[in-house]
Amino acid sequence: MTVTIVGSQLGDEGKGALVDRWGGDADVVVRYQGGDNAGHTVVEGGDEYKLSLVPSGAVRGKVGILGNGCVVNPRTLFDELGALRERGLDPDVRVARRAHVILPYHRVLDGIEEAVKADDDAGEEVGTTGRGIGPTYEDKAGRRGIRAGDLLDPAVLREKLEYAVPQKRALVEDVYGLEIEGTDHEEAFDVDALHAEFAAVGERLADEGMTVNCSDYLYRRASAGDRIMFEGAQGTHIDIDHGNYPFVTSSNPTAGAAAVGSGVGVTTVGAGEVVGIVKAYLSRVGSGPLPTELDGDADEEALASEIREKGGEFGTVTGRPRRIGWLDLPMVRHAARVSGFTGLAVNHVDVLAGLPELQVCTAYELDGEEIDTVPTSTERWERCEPVYREFETWESVDWAAVAEEGYDALPAATRDYLEFLADEVDTPVYAVGVGPDREETIEVVNPFDA
Repeated sequence: MTVTIVGSQLGDEGKGALVDRWGGDADVVVRYQGGDNAGHTVVEGGDEYKLSLVPSGAVRGKVGILGNGCVVNPRTLFDELGALRERGLDPDVRVARRAHVILPYHRVLDGIEEAVKADDDAGEEVGTTGRGIGPTYEDKAGRRGIRAGDLLDPAVLREKLEYAVPQKRALVEDVYGLEIEGTDHEEAFDVDALHAEFAAVGERLADEGMTVNCSDYLYRRASAGDRIMFEGAQGTHIDIDHGNYPFVTSSNPTAGAAAVGSGVGVTTVGAGEVVGIVKAYLSRVGSGPLPTELDGDADEEALASEIREKGGEFGTVTGRPRRIGWLDLPMVRHAARVSGFTGLAVNHVDVLAGLPELQVCTAYELDGEEIDTVPTSTERWERCEPVYREFETWESVDWAAVAEEGYDALPAATRDYLEFLADEVDTPVYAVGVGPDREETIEVVNPFDA
């Protein structure tokens, strides 16, 4: 049995809370794409765990896998594992030997490339986290990447560094015209320094038995009857193929990548449940279109600020304030179609309580035509005007008590809102988030039992 968790918007939908909730019924939790640019926040009994790389299931004591579709920064990995151990946990995290490694020069290049785009009038600044994600995936596609398995063999690691590093130095010095020698970035382009650090990383990974042949490992676990949960990072609309390109991440958060990014057969993933996580409104970090954004007059900006503060809408990784908008159904429809959702989990309905108004975008108007899903080009999406439906608002209640009592205890207006969403997307609601804690998620259907 498999369950795949997918963000249906632009990331930050609260996927970690559902992975944590349902991860208790899983045996293995697999991250299948992305790197330490992905923020996961898990709250258990009031204790908050902020993760950017370690799979959320680690808080539940499950085996966590960083699949071959991930890019892994060993510094971040070891820091997060150390922090969890200091808090009394014993995380068991394995790294696919086919996963690519983020090297220090990837992070330097990420910052340079974003700065160049920002300075170029014709450039498309994406607003990356600067964690080296894009440059690492570029090297993967260019067949010059270094994988976790390469770190286990010092001779192989040196050979690959001696091939890649001169290219990176030439890119910085000859293309961008920047100096490396005598700067803080000098060691990031020094073969000897890189080899010493990452050979030691390989030794630690080997000593702690942390690397696996991911496909084989998961095949054997599934064959033994174990339950596997796939955890996507980011969201559908920053998927490099299905998102609003070029304002996208460098991997595929959509459900199809669960098979590619783990080595589990597509028939195995496809036979399981795919749950789309929806925030009851919309938020975004970084550049790109946001048709329902609350950024007009002073009243809209005040409303956005209220939602941002109540919802804690600041990036887990960057701390940047997120842009805020009303729920956008064309976006959710697109996500449901791309990933084949079997269920929805709707988070943050408590944040909408007590607002002076509540709107949902049901369609777009584009060039005189009404459309019900997201256009294929960012340029066309930027021209879309939202078509709104107004909903009755609801007052704040004792959300912890509501979570304990179940779905029927939700305010009637909240249930109307949720049922409209389910009907529009033709997908049932499996869970409703009314607070950050594990116990503040109302479970309607457990996907492992569906």
